[in-house]
Amino acid sequence: MRRAPLTVKGAQALRTELEHLKSVMRPEIIAAIAEARAHGDLKENAEYHAARDQQGMTEARINVIENTLSGAEIIDVSKLNPGSRVVFGAIVELLDLDTEKSVTYQIVGDLEADLKQRRISVSSPVGKALIGKSEGDEVEIVAPGGTKAYEITSVSYED
Repeated sequence: MRRAPLTVKGAQALRTELEHLKSVMRPEIIAAIAEARAHGDLKENAEYHAARDQQGMTEARINVIENTLSGAEIIDVSKLNPGSRVVFGAIVELLDLDTEKSVTYQIVGDLEADLKQRRISVSSPVGKALIGKSEGDEVEIVAPGGTKAYEITSVSYED
């Protein structure tokens, strides 16, 4: 099975979240369960059941993050030396040739993709269209609303 790509920054964000879940959330939930148990009958104890549900969700998230990190291929873009070519981790500024509006995306792995944060998956239609292209190239991207033409105006990489 192919390992999922993850940027260094994305891996660090997951490690930070994992540390928070283990060192802050777990102890808080354990304390809440202990306090709810002290109130007596557990069958009708809403606080107990809520804390147990939260414990289950937290443990599931910890498991997902640990599995993600253990199965990910962490790619340090600063060591790739791609120049002005678009590769995984690139921050690409595009100019819509019809509207003259600019938009900027970072090409990331499926696990980090978040359109609200302008991070698109390397396996998305836009990501696939951009990979391997260079600054100054024109790209046609087939989207649900039709084909759009863009010019790659800038390619950069975070340290």
